[in-house]
Amino acid sequence: MRIEERIKKDLELFEKYIEEIDDEMIKDMATRYYEDAKYYLAKNDFFTAFGCINYAHGLIDALRLKK
Repeated sequence: MRIEERIKKDLELFEKYIEEIDDEMIKDMATRYYEDAKYYLAKNDFFTAFGCINYAHGLIDALRLKK
């Protein structure tokens, strides 16, 4: 799988999983990283986009897995 495809898949997963989060502060921070990832993806900066979406997933996974 190419890095661009992987980032797009991670963006889609984020859109699905963010709805499970009740903590508004974490949701806001994660969404900001998600938006940054989309911005950098549009600029073809795949390294930064990948980092941003992984930070976003890290934030929401910590809460999702706690349940």
